[in-house]
Amino acid sequence: MKFEHYTIAPEIKKSLAESGFLRPTDIQYKSIPPILAGEDVLAIAQTGTGKTAAFVIPVLDIILNLRPDHYIPDIKCLVMAPTRELAIQISEVFTKIGKYTRLKTICITGGLEQDPQIAELTKGAEILVATPGRMFDLIYQKHIKITNVEILVLDEADRMLDLGFLRDIDDVKKFLPKKHQTLFFSATINEKIKDLAYSLVRNPIRIQISPKDPVSKNVTHSVAFISMDDKRFFLERLINENPDKKILVFVRTQVRAERVHSAMERVGIKTLTMHGGKEQEDRTNVMNEFKTGSAKVVIATDISARGIDIPEVEYVVNYDMPEVAENYVHRVGRTGRGVSKGFAVSFCSIEEKEILEEIETFLTKEIKVMEIKKDDYNTTLAITEDTNDNWKALLKEAEKEDQEYKNKKKKKK
Repeated sequence: MKFEHYTIAPEIKKSLAESGFLRPTDIQYKSIPPILAGEDVLAIAQTGTGKTAAFVIPVLDIILNLRPDHYIPDIKCLVMAPTRELAIQISEVFTKIGKYTRLKTICITGGLEQDPQIAELTKGAEILVATPGRMFDLIYQKHIKITNVEILVLDEADRMLDLGFLRDIDDVKKFLPKKHQTLFFSATINEKIKDLAYSLVRNPIRIQISPKDPVSKNVTHSVAFISMDDKRFFLERLINENPDKKILVFVRTQVRAERVHSAMERVGIKTLTMHGGKEQEDRTNVMNEFKTGSAKVVIATDISARGIDIPEVEYVVNYDMPEVAENYVHRVGRTGRGVSKGFAVSFCSIEEKEILEEIETFLTKEIKVMEIKKDDYNTTLAITEDTNDNWKALLKEAEKEDQEYKNKKKKKK
């Protein structure tokens, strides 16, 4: 069934056709009808399957039907997202698909001056996409009114709840009308989070696509066993052998991101870093450069692993294995999106083999091991452009800082 046959507004059909969206993906096909019917929906699907459009399309149509010819814009849909980048991306999808509808979307996140956001809010909007912190600031300052919201959307819902946003979600629902529609969308969900989700909705329609394989079949997985101190050499080689490819490299911490960036810089490889320690303007610039292709390699922490749709990322490199097996799914979901092919390459040290086993258990399959012969391993170490021996001391220092970071997390728990 094509979008042109759906009973949605012609303005939405026009923008979908212009964007090349002819037929719905599985998650869109199963989600759009119950959302249009006003049902609460709990939807779980692989990354890169079109989850955002699965709620954007019906939400726009519902709001259009609520809107009289002459009125003052009022927030009818609130979308909550766990990260700034995801919130920005969702608002862009609303704007793109809704460009002929005259419906307005505003994105509110932290990390930016609030005065320009307040100025936008005074002009009115039907759709608000927000991260919790800044949104509550502006609600309590009486710049945001959500008492007429008809639809609440939680994107990356498991992450929202897992990060401790349950209280925030409960607080939001206190402001909303008693009767409203709630939509949960995520790539993964466990039993604990599922129970929390069901406590927030009424008789939801549960939609689950490919539950046995949480990662797109378009992604080819491989793992190489590499010493922690030698990973830098293999990353250098991989980038040099794929100079025209977009490569997203994941590390554990902000410190590691900057250290690896410096190591690549010393061998003449341009990289950008993406993590929570950067100002929002810098993060936005990095995303734009990576999306347009002016930057080919980005080194990121898990802040970039959730929901971010970056075109044509061909390689995801787990320079550090993720601390939580589930995060592997979100990391590698940045490649192999839609019909594109992608490669997920993991550098696994002896210390990280335990988490590799957890990841394979989570995926219910083994990851193919890239056998590296001793001669080839030594050749990789020998061909580096880095003639400065200081890199090893720097990485050792980074390891020490990583351990201190982990110890602090343990104390907090």
